[in-house]
Amino acid sequence: MSRIGKLPVQIPAGVTATVNGTHVHVKGPKGELDRNFSELVTIKLDGDVITVTPVDETREANAQHGLTRSLISNMVVGVSDGFSKNLELVGVGYRAALKGTNLEMSLGFSHPVIVEAPEGISYKVPDNTHIVVEGISKERVGQVAAEIRDKRPPEPYKGKGVRYEGEHVRRKLGKAAK
Repeated sequence: MSRIGKLPVQIPAGVTATVNGTHVHVKGPKGELDRNFSELVTIKLDGDVITVTPVDETREANAQHGLTRSLISNMVVGVSDGFSKNLELVGVGYRAALKGTNLEMSLGFSHPVIVEAPEGISYKVPDNTHIVVEGISKERVGQVAAEIRDKRPPEPYKGKGVRYEGEHVRRKLGKAAK
């Protein structure tokens, strides 16, 4: 059995959850999330606690056990607190600005790079070299942050590019002089 899957999911005050078979709907102050889960697990709601148990002891059911519990926990945290990813721009002339809800970045190309905000995602630009991606779905926040980083990933010689805050970029030496 999964160690993570055994843990119950506590539902905080202000958050409501409904379980209908393998469909879970969570509603909180930041929004609502829905998700269908595998038939290999049983999801039960008892008051303000959600428990997940595998249907049988197969390898696939045990894998779904921990995954389902983590996804439900992320849904509950997302609608109550939300998730965010911080990105930083490193390089001369690299900067970001907010144009309405879209993000406009100058990344050393001959044109500005514009990233539209998908539904449920918002951007914040505290200063011109930092970007904050926020939302209620941990999956979507991580995916959007990865797509922004993909526009100009950090290169190993000077470390220029878009990176996650606190990310360590392994540097290479340049040409060896004789």
